[in-house]
Amino acid sequence: MATFGAFLAVLIAIEIFINITLYLRSDVIHVKLVIETALMAICRKVIVFDFKELTPSMIGSTAAVIMAFGITYWLILRKTKKDVRV
Repeated sequence: MATFGAFLAVLIAIEIFINITLYLRSDVIHVKLVIETALMAICRKVIVFDFKELTPSMIGSTAAVIMAFGITYWLILRKTKKDVRV
């Protein structure tokens, strides 16, 4: 499990590098890509949870963060699709 967690951490680092590169090229923060990276990071955290030391408040707060990022991502996609149709 530690190997898989390390692999996911490398993927997240690559995504952050892409975010920084895009920002430096266009001088605009790409919110969709930042939200995608945050979702990947929180999902990595869920995958590598140590279930022996997990508390109910940790589970609840992680679920709330995932829901918040998921709803935000959905709203961004919805807005982007409306802009394309107009």
